[in-house]
Amino acid sequence: MPAKLNSSKIIYKGKVFSFFSDNVTLPNGLTTNIDVIRHPGASAIVPLLNDNEIILIKQYRYAVGGFIWEIPAGVLDPGEAPLECAKRELIEETGYSANEMEKLTEIVPVPGYSDERIHIFLATGLSESKQNLDDDEILKVHTLKLDAAMEMIRSGEITDSKTIAGLFLASQFLDHR
Repeated sequence: MPAKLNSSKIIYKGKVFSFFSDNVTLPNGLTTNIDVIRHPGASAIVPLLNDNEIILIKQYRYAVGGFIWEIPAGVLDPGEAPLECAKRELIEETGYSANEMEKLTEIVPVPGYSDERIHIFLATGLSESKQNLDDDEILKVHTLKLDAAMEMIRSGEITDSKTIAGLFLASQFLDHR
């Protein structure tokens, strides 16, 4: 049985997400206020050049105070399907297009306060296209061995959750082909 929404008040409406204060009755009967970030969702892509080389980006993220390693990703436009978003973001951020995209999973990165869902895809059959960054995107494209990226996770150099999930799933996918 899901929670019952009694009332919802928008606190802030931003460019990417909105912040609400909801009054809900939980499945156990408790009525309480819960703050929630409503997010349109996103797609993320593990671009695979060959069986052991991937593309990662090192992107500036103001919220965490610097550059971090990530797989390419972006927010869904209104009405946009996750696959179309993945295709668009791969080209925009890396300058590569994919012949094939396979959905690996969907993750919920911060379920304690957000409804955001990230659809993670594996991109293969890559060919060069034209990078088209947004004005506020500061990033550099890198080609790495998948094993090296996995070691970067173990060493704590890669900390982004969608990137960790995507790389582990891509590694599993490749091991079981």
